Amino acid sequence: MKELKGVLAIAGKSGLYQLVAQTRTGIVVENMADRKRMSISAQQQVSALGEIAIYTDAGERPLKEIFESMAADTGGQHGPHPKQDPAALHAFFAKHVPNFDAERVYGSDMRKAVTWFNTLVDHGFFAEVAEASEEVPAKAAKATKKKAAPAAPVALDAASVENTDDAAAE
Repeated sequence: MKELKGVLAIAGKSGLYQLVAQTRTGIVVENMADRKRMSISAQQQVSALGEIAIYTDAGERPLKEIFESMAADTGGQHGPHPKQDPAALHAFFAKHVPNFDAERVYGSDMRKAVTWFNTLVDHGFFAEVAEASEEVPAKAAKATKKKAAPAAPVALDAASVENTDDAAAE
């Protein structure tokens, strides 16, 4: 997985942003979806994805770990579409954070995490996971081709057995 350094979530704005530059009064970011740049003032709340965590019954779990788990499960491909089946979204999220704190983690948090994961997939953050998952079936196919199939049993009738015995006797 690529580093999440420089990938930001901005309060009140949808999507993810890439840090472009830091200015005297704030930062310049680029929207990862449409590549539009904008200035963000120091007063706006900005969170680096690498610093965000999900509440669990045992404390907090970094979002990076959750994304790595999702990528391993999906082979570096998209997760469920966040606006479709809420039950599928919940099941997918719960699979990767089975002990999330149900009182502090809302459906909107799950939707946002899966949306962010899908955005990162679109930008190649899990390319090595996708390549590795494609190599495994290819290696398995080669391995099965290399293994010789056992010879099929040959049915012998009594006449051919006698002919074999006669040839051996000569």
